[in-house]
Amino acid sequence: MLIPVILSGGAGSRLWPVSREAYPKPFIRLADGKTLLHKTLERAASLDGASAVMTVTNREYYFLTRDEYQKVGCGKRQLFLLEPCGRNTAPAVAMAALHASALYGGDVQLLVLPADHLIDGMDAFHAAVNDARKLAKSGMLVTFGVTPTRAETGYGYIECGAPAACKGSYRVNRFVEKPSSDLAATFMGSGRFLWNSGMFCFGARAYLDALARSAPEVHAAASACWEATEIHDPEKVDLPQAHFSRIPDISIDYAVMEKHPEVAVVRADFPWNDIGSWSALGELTPPDADGNRILGEAITIGTRDCYIQSDSRVVAAIGVTDLIVIDTPDALLVTDKAHVQDVKQVVSTLKLNNHAAQQMHRTVHRPWGTYTVLEEGPLHKIKRIVVKPHASLSLQMHYHRSEHWVVVSGLADVVNGNEHLAVGANESTFIPAGCKHRLANTGSEDLVIIEVQTGTYLGEDDIVRYEDVYGRA
Repeated sequence: MLIPVILSGGAGSRLWPVSREAYPKPFIRLADGKTLLHKTLERAASLDGASAVMTVTNREYYFLTRDEYQKVGCGKRQLFLLEPCGRNTAPAVAMAALHASALYGGDVQLLVLPADHLIDGMDAFHAAVNDARKLAKSGMLVTFGVTPTRAETGYGYIECGAPAACKGSYRVNRFVEKPSSDLAATFMGSGRFLWNSGMFCFGARAYLDALARSAPEVHAAASACWEATEIHDPEKVDLPQAHFSRIPDISIDYAVMEKHPEVAVVRADFPWNDIGSWSALGELTPPDADGNRILGEAITIGTRDCYIQSDSRVVAAIGVTDLIVIDTPDALLVTDKAHVQDVKQVVSTLKLNNHAAQQMHRTVHRPWGTYTVLEEGPLHKIKRIVVKPHASLSLQMHYHRSEHWVVVSGLADVVNGNEHLAVGANESTFIPAGCKHRLANTGSEDLVIIEVQTGTYLGEDDIVRYEDVYGRA
């Protein structure tokens, strides 16, 4: 049996301002309307022998992930393993192996797929996976290597050794982390090196045994975490914060793959992109006659080889070359293409200053829908709230703010203190501070309201939840 394991926990800081901590890279929507996560699930579900798909993600992304998966309709059993914090790939895969072993036995094979890759050529992908499964059946740990197309310094490399059992596969001589440009050029010219794709295939028991030998402290902490995990629903497993946070933060490459003696690499003969920077994402948009790639609305005059993306506003670029311009409602990025890897330094600075633009967009996703901050001042905040059909906010109260709701469309089912109201379009209700209230949509269309908050403190943490269908009370 094969279980594809989708790892969907990375923040994608190099793709700020579109990727944020509360809405990371896997949820970025591409030009065709699909997210990277959507495409990864489609790819995983298309594999022969895959009776279930397991997703390892942060518990804060569960509802957002579930909503995205509902658009795919993959037809496979869906398993979610929810992390309380990020501990890197070795612990994530260890917990996936423990969960899969508990459900299907230690011989089950895992295909580890990062959620932020873009892959074309499904026939070649399926063929590579089948080769990897044959090697994994013999007890080997298998990775996938991509033939370099440029002297890339942002990727790790794999040196191929003697041929392995399957055509186009090799035993691994060594792994090399992100080389200098000169060394990357040497690797590319030698023909012996492949890019390390970060995709893996192995038996669950084989991985856990290798982890126990190569990184016993990681194996012991992961095993203790699994023993402490209370499983009420095997399809949605919450890992305990106290135990999971004690697992060492280490990648699967450092913890296992670089130390294990039986590692093979399958050459991946399919187009692959890990969408690790704005340059990589920009290449997905066809260029115009001047080499400019534009997503959104832009006017270019005397401008060449730029990538411009705008969510809503018109961007005008005059007399510039090799720039990347990313415009969102609350943040603007302008960088030379040579410095795209430095975008993560902007995120570090925002985080150091506790700036909201590091964590979330103006439009924030919640289990029940979204809200968009339209305007904000010292004593007021205006939001546009969209509640999905048959969804409900929690029964809640605020100490420091009052709220005035005006229904734009749909029919709002409102609890306001001791009153239970039906509020329709062009109607409103006022909720004073300290009053218990709830907003729900019992209809089959989106409910849209405008919320005007007034008070001395308007932070999102001024909330007391009494009841909540999403388990947040």
